[in-house]
Amino acid sequence: MRVTDLIQKNEQTAFSFEILPPLKGTGIEKLCKDIEALKEFDPKYINITTHRSEYVYKDLGDGMFQRNRLRRRPGTVAVAAAIQNRYNITTVPHILCSGFTREETEYVLLDLQFLGITDLLVLRGDKAKHESSFTAEENGYVHAIELQEQINNFNKGIFVDGSEMKVTNTPFSYGVACYPEKHEESPNMDQDIYWLKKKVEAGAEYAVTQLFYDNQKYFEFVDKVKQAGINIPIIPGIKPFKRASQLSMIPKTFKVDLPDDLTQAVLNCDNDAAVQQVGVEWCIDQCRELMAHGVPSIHFYSIGAVDSIREVAKTIY
Repeated sequence: MRVTDLIQKNEQTAFSFEILPPLKGTGIEKLCKDIEALKEFDPKYINITTHRSEYVYKDLGDGMFQRNRLRRRPGTVAVAAAIQNRYNITTVPHILCSGFTREETEYVLLDLQFLGITDLLVLRGDKAKHESSFTAEENGYVHAIELQEQINNFNKGIFVDGSEMKVTNTPFSYGVACYPEKHEESPNMDQDIYWLKKKVEAGAEYAVTQLFYDNQKYFEFVDKVKQAGINIPIIPGIKPFKRASQLSMIPKTFKVDLPDDLTQAVLNCDNDAAVQQVGVEWCIDQCRELMAHGVPSIHFYSIGAVDSIREVAKTIY
């Protein structure tokens, strides 16, 4: 069942969350513990992030360094399959332009289809740490909409080299990302919404927002999206505030504003335990307001915040 079906058939506001694959060389046990802490709230799906390879430098001991490519968090496909099989919860792996060639993407799609995983979140992805601006892989893609075209062709039974599949299976359905405070590289909100509409016209069935802390910005964004003729579900992406250091980290990393009321409440805290409680209370209020406005689903970014999300979910679900 597609993500849109899962959330629309739910009588209440649906619950979902995103997880990271474990670091290379570590097990899946911690990940399972996090899932088990949240599965009682009936998640309709779980997103699995994908991480590109990065360059690392190995000291050869003679004043020379060897440059190698390393994926610190491999295993998105395997993690998605393990979770779906173990918990019988729909998994939604991220599919990226960033760090992948067209052929590598095709192999990922083949593996996922063999495993019966047919829901995706299609993203451009972040630039590499060594890049000043996003650069596509050779024979890769610059924009998510190009990646959508490959997936659409795959659904039609056409490989990237133009050859036809002998057997086609269940087609992929997918969502995309959107930005209530606009993407950092977009010149303005109108352009951001223009490209979101293009992604919807290309087949995106829903969009999940970047995290935000000011609901008014989400409501204004949804209004503008509807005025542009975009009628897919816009799922709010939420993450509880947890540490005082996030006052500078979150705006820098995610390019979002923090409301002054939240900022002042955090500044009044004596320690991070108090900050975490402020974050939980803010998140509860935020989610209640979103629910009152009839959002079909709330998607939680769980990395480093499972305990807070559990406290929020116990109150609102």
